[in-house]
Amino acid sequence: MRSTPAIADMVVRSTRRPGIALAVTAVTVLTLASCGTQKSGAAGSPSGPADAVGAQHTEAAAGSRQQTAFAAMLDEMAESCPTGARPGPPVPSEGPGGEPLPSDDPATDVLEGPIAPTAGPEVELNARDWCASNRHEERIAQGLWKLKDPSPVKVRKILNDLGYLDERIHDLKQSGATTRFFIDLRADGGRLCVEGSAAGEETVVDKCVAPETGPFTPPERKH
Repeated sequence: MRSTPAIADMVVRSTRRPGIALAVTAVTVLTLASCGTQKSGAAGSPSGPADAVGAQHTEAAAGSRQQTAFAAMLDEMAESCPTGARPGPPVPSEGPGGEPLPSDDPATDVLEGPIAPTAGPEVELNARDWCASNRHEERIAQGLWKLKDPSPVKVRKILNDLGYLDERIHDLKQSGATTRFFIDLRADGGRLCVEGSAAGEETVVDKCVAPETGPFTPPERKH
């Protein structure tokens, strides 16, 4: 009658094996799931920096295209413009008969006519910038004339649409119903800038002179 314990022992062992198998299976599933998560994390972890680098490259490419378009626009505005310095008006030093005029001669003022400018765009801008400034003034004024409620935001958008970069727009401020601004148009050693006053049909855009080098410093306003 000793066979009974052996049979019972076999039954106990047989009933434990499914539990052990299930436990092993559960551990295996958890291990695989954990490995899968780690692999996914390992593969996905660079995606954050990679996306950031990709975004930086995209921004850099967009900035490069804008700079290229801005340079092309400046060249277009200066197309067919003369080069060299802008000569000032001649100042006669002799009278009608060829005799020299003394500096204290009251007729000097009459014979010399308008006094030659000594400062400002007339003498500080070269011929190319002087010519190009007229075209910039016209296109900017035309873009702003029909603008109702010329707020700084609206003025900036129009200037951007015309190809003028944010980094070239300075001192954009509103005063009453008018928004004033400067645009740095320096290129190839020039000193050109324009000053604008956006006020609907009373918009005024005029040339101005920027520093030769260094950061742009808005000159004293004319209007």
